[in-house]
Amino acid sequence: MAESSSDSLIAAFAGSVRCTRETGVARGLTLSGVSAGRSPERLIVSFVGADGAEIPATLEAARVLKLGARRYQVLSASGAWLIESCALHVHRDARQVFFRAVPPRSVPLGKRLFWRTILWLARCRAGLRLLRALTGR
Repeated sequence: MAESSSDSLIAAFAGSVRCTRETGVARGLTLSGVSAGRSPERLIVSFVGADGAEIPATLEAARVLKLGARRYQVLSASGAWLIESCALHVHRDARQVFFRAVPPRSVPLGKRLFWRTILWLARCRAGLRLLRALTGR
């Protein structure tokens, strides 16, 4: 099925995408891989209550398009699959963005010197005895 201008892109994967199908009462389909774009991150797309064609266990460079209220299309070089789903959840790993926005705090000099001294003393028996004597054990 060709992509039209009314179709909206939900997610785009780069490289290999793992497809996992859940059966039974909680039917579903999960696509997981790395997102396409300037800042690649782990991307998981979960279809809840998914009905549709059988998707292979792995796809290459897949894209997920929204066709209608409950209709989605998964496109890949190996084919296209229509999926009807009650809900769709898109999960992105936000660690890289978070740690760029909030840099780690540097450890104060006093605390670094304290732990360096403790670890240096703990290397030998005499240092361990001194530490035991200082802590009262």
